[in-house]
Amino acid sequence: MGKQRSIRVWRGDKSGGGFQEYTCEVDEGMVVLDLIFLAQSEHANDLAVRWNCKAGKCGSCSMEINGKPKLGCMTRLSDYPEDEVITVQPMKTFPSIRDLVCDVSWNYQKNKEIKPFKGPEGKTDYVMETIDVERVQEFRKCIECFLCQDTCHVLRDQDAKDKFVGPRYMIRLAQLDMHPHDQEDRIPATKDIHGSGYCNITRCCTEVCPEHIGITDNGIIPMKERVVDRFYDPVTMLARAIFGGK
Repeated sequence: MGKQRSIRVWRGDKSGGGFQEYTCEVDEGMVVLDLIFLAQSEHANDLAVRWNCKAGKCGSCSMEINGKPKLGCMTRLSDYPEDEVITVQPMKTFPSIRDLVCDVSWNYQKNKEIKPFKGPEGKTDYVMETIDVERVQEFRKCIECFLCQDTCHVLRDQDAKDKFVGPRYMIRLAQLDMHPHDQEDRIPATKDIHGSGYCNITRCCTEVCPEHIGITDNGIIPMKERVVDRFYDPVTMLARAIFGGK
């Protein structure tokens, strides 16, 4: 016989709402998303939740579990004491649609503002060093769960979405800029449009990444360094003035 677990779920939409508590019988090995399914099946058939693969690879079931951005399908009930009520709510950084579903379309709008890959003209085959492949591949592991965007205090607390693209798209910029065959210059836009200077390197985005991408150390910091080298380093600025170039 299974054990009883209680869950508090935020119910509502952009006009407002509140938490409702449900108690269900669970089995060993279940995750938070399973408990939401049980609450949906037994108590609240109209409970809205976004999910897809249930394997931690689609990023659909992003939510806040006991106040922390997590994937519902990868968070085990056994991670919490048996007598603890688990509280789930939608990501606070993005507008609510209904219940646990929020509107993340802003992220895709930001992605469109980033200049795409531009390879050498007339060249269709590329030779790359293994170290360059591995460096770029790390960023390609992103499943776009947007948990890093949710935990970013610039987006979440300051609501500076008009000034900063957030950690997910800083690593998108890094992925493109670190490609040895890319010919596009994104450094001015990284500074002036995408707002690299707004990140103060708290590493909170790296901590919540389910793919364990080194968002801060391997992506954001190198991009910030490239901006500094271009616009603030007096030596490189003097060299540019004398010899030209970027």
